[in-house]
Amino acid sequence: MRPLQWSKNLLVFAGILFAAEYDEPAKWVAAFTAFVAYCAASSAAYVFNDVLDAQQDRLHPLKRDRPVARGALSRDRALLATAVLTALGLAIAAALGWASLAYMTGFLALQAAYSVRLKHVVLIDVIAIAGLFVIRAAAGAEAVNVRISPWLIVCTALLALFLALAKRRGELVSAAGARPVLDGYSLPLVDQLVTVVVACTIVAYSLYTFSAREGSAMMATIPFVVFGLFRYLLLMHREELGEEPERVLLTDVPILATVAVWAVTSALILGYS
Repeated sequence: MRPLQWSKNLLVFAGILFAAEYDEPAKWVAAFTAFVAYCAASSAAYVFNDVLDAQQDRLHPLKRDRPVARGALSRDRALLATAVLTALGLAIAAALGWASLAYMTGFLALQAAYSVRLKHVVLIDVIAIAGLFVIRAAAGAEAVNVRISPWLIVCTALLALFLALAKRRGELVSAAGARPVLDGYSLPLVDQLVTVVVACTIVAYSLYTFSAREGSAMMATIPFVVFGLFRYLLLMHREELGEEPERVLLTDVPILATVAVWAVTSALILGYS
């Protein structure tokens, strides 16, 4: 179920953060409910993916320790867990309304398509990953009944592309139990794509701050975004940590501190402007 990767689902709180509706307990409950739903749904996808990739995972120095790959969890029980977690995610999303259920259905469909086919198609694989992040962000905004900002969607998609490409780079470097799709990538290509995406992310976020209703105050958060991206690039090249982005985000103190300061600063500006 990969609890460490549940941190990706924190994106559902972006809607309430950017809407600055911090004093409404009902909306926090709705956002947390959406978070739980997407933790269940993403866990279902991880288990299903492990069933499909069990043979390949056994050749990987890290993935071979996953329960299905090492034989600790049978294929049938893993598929049963997938069905239960999927039903749980759908049921919780349904409690938030029909629109939330539609987002959840789309999320699960894209996850399934990614596991079965899309992860084997060059470039489409990372675009699909970005799509999954976008759905999370949009679903979080829907859950708390706030307008889905186009800037939130664009910045989320670009940041997700960056992390996905960094992961592919890490896999290329490790080359252990490499997935077939990596044959379509090369280090120079991935490095060039990462450079383009980082530049686009900084520009997109800067444009958001220029046009934000809070005026120029949000421009104060640009340095945090730039430092966070540059810090990740540094780690990606110096310590080859790109294959497991969730571990980097949860263990690197400078990145954690940057995210925390960015969140607090943004909340103060959005809440009091």
